[in-house]
Amino acid sequence: MSNDFFINIGRFVLLVLLQVIILNKINFLGYINPYLYIMFILILPVNYPNWQVIILGFLLGLSIDIFEDTGGIHAAACLVISYLRPGLLRASYGLSYDYQTVKFHDTSIKERLTFVTTMVFIHQLVLSLLVFFNFSYIILILKNTLFSGIFTILLILVVTSLFRKIER
Repeated sequence: MSNDFFINIGRFVLLVLLQVIILNKINFLGYINPYLYIMFILILPVNYPNWQVIILGFLLGLSIDIFEDTGGIHAAACLVISYLRPGLLRASYGLSYDYQTVKFHDTSIKERLTFVTTMVFIHQLVLSLLVFFNFSYIILILKNTLFSGIFTILLILVVTSLFRKIER
């Protein structure tokens, strides 16, 4: 087994534990929650087959659901972004993705921000729709998506920049 396999298992476990033990306890204004665990799906290498990304995304969401007893909503949201990941990578990174030369830390901030923002807001929207599951709460759904999404994006960018500096 390759070194990447063990690194990804470590990231998976670390992000799930960080989410469950610390981040799920943060609840600003009653509805703003950071979801750093989706960073695992975002930073997976682009050469992973899509079926593996979908399975890993499902396992990631299911892990959060098991710890938080949320009935599969995180698994569903992770499945959606895992499925959409190749198209969003292509839209964000263009030719670099087609030639499989994209490395998350080596891309421009514009490309990285486009990809992270799109993935996070899709995840947040699916998650919020499943949490409230009623269109009469559309304002609350949109507010939850917007503010939790912004908080999650900022947290992901801070964490990735910290790890980028540590790797150098």
